[in-house]
Amino acid sequence: MGLKMSEEKVGSVMAFYAKVSVAAIELTDGSLKIGDKIKVKGATTDFTQTIESMQVEHDAVQEAQKGSSVGIKVKDKVRPNDQILKITE
Repeated sequence: MGLKMSEEKVGSVMAFYAKVSVAAIELTDGSLKIGDKIKVKGATTDFTQTIESMQVEHDAVQEAQKGSSVGIKVKDKVRPNDQILKITE
């Protein structure tokens, strides 16, 4: 049987900063917090990771609400308009 995973769109990538491997994300549909598991999905992007650090206006935050623009450290390259999906069990 196992657990059923579901994915909920929470936002999309606006920009990617390769030097620091940070994605700028607009949270258009939901909130995110440290420890959330996300999937980044786009035309050539498809990976999952756990959020370990997040910033709003260069300040470290534990959580960001719908409507926020956040910076998240990502483990791989992302591209503008890639979708950010929160994975829940």
